[in-house]
Amino acid sequence: MQWFESWFNTPYYHILYKDRDYNEAEHFINLLVKDLELPPHARIVDLACGKGRHSLFLNQLGYNVLGLDLSEQSIQHNKQFENPSLHFAIHDMRDPMHVAEPVDAVFNLFTSFGYFENADDDLKVFQSVYDSMKSGAYFVLDFLNETYVRNTLVPEALVEKEGIKFNISKRIENNFVVKDIQFHDEGTDFHFFEKVKLSTPAQIETYAKQVGFERVKVWGNYELSDFDPETSPRCINLFIKK
Repeated sequence: MQWFESWFNTPYYHILYKDRDYNEAEHFINLLVKDLELPPHARIVDLACGKGRHSLFLNQLGYNVLGLDLSEQSIQHNKQFENPSLHFAIHDMRDPMHVAEPVDAVFNLFTSFGYFENADDDLKVFQSVYDSMKSGAYFVLDFLNETYVRNTLVPEALVEKEGIKFNISKRIENNFVVKDIQFHDEGTDFHFFEKVKLSTPAQIETYAKQVGFERVKVWGNYELSDFDPETSPRCINLFIKK
C-alpha cells in the first residue's frame, strides 16, 4: 500500500489539517473561475477532492462538479452533499476518468500531485486529464514551487490538534520532500509520512506537452500574481487542450 492510500484514509489526517484556510481557498477559486471565464453550468472535475470543500464551493457558484478522490473515507463523507449537479466517486488519478461527456475544466488543487515514485505514473495523470476534456478546456495544476520549498524548509515542528501532539519533521531525500508525522493517541504510537516529488516547472511542462497540452500561464500564489522562480510559494499551472 502506498503512503497516501493509508494516511489519507485515517481520521488523523483530517484532524491535522482541519484548520486549513477556507476563506483563502474560496477567494482563490473565485479569482480562478473569473480569470478563466468559464460558462454557466460548466462541467468541472475536482481531481483529488479530499473532503470536497472545493467541489462544494464550485457547485455553489453554479457549476456541474464531479469530485474524485482515492480515499474511500473522504468520498463516503462527501456523498451526503450530492445533488443533480454535484457528484463524488472513488478514483485513482492515474486511471481514465470515464466521464459521461468531455469536461470544460479539471482542477487539481493544493499540492495533490507528485505522490508517485515513477515518472510514468505522473504522465498517466496528465493523459487521464487530457482524455477527459473537450477541446479548449482548461487544466489547472496547483503545485508547490520546488525552489521555494528547498529554500524555506522548516526541519522540525510540533503541532497540537484536538489534544494530539503531532511531531513533524521534514527533509529532502532523492528529490522528494518527505514529511514524517509521529504522534501518540489512546495508548498507541503512530507514524505516518507524506512524500511529494520536487518537480520543477520545466518538468511539469514536459509532462503536459507529451500528452498535447499547451501551458498558457503560471501564477505564483493564490492571488494569481505572476510566478517568480525564486520567491513564489506556489507554481499554479494553467494548461489548455488544443
